[in-house]
Amino acid sequence: MDVHDEPSAEWGWHGSFPKAIRVAGWLSTVAVFGLLIGNHHGRTENLFLILIGVAMIAMLVRDQVRSRTSWRR
Repeated sequence: MDVHDEPSAEWGWHGSFPKAIRVAGWLSTVAVFGLLIGNHHGRTENLFLILIGVAMIAMLVRDQVRSRTSWRR
């Protein structure tokens, strides 16, 4: 591993923040659903916000399941 290619190797960190990423994902999902409260009149905006929020929930749940079962493979 070359320190010039990966500067963080100099002080020994190569990790990620899986819990922080999940928390940020859930907070973003709550924010998307929070956008349903507003002064828009049509239902089209609501439909798209709900679809995006449900897709985000599905991805977060899928990530959680995959992280729990990854050691079994």
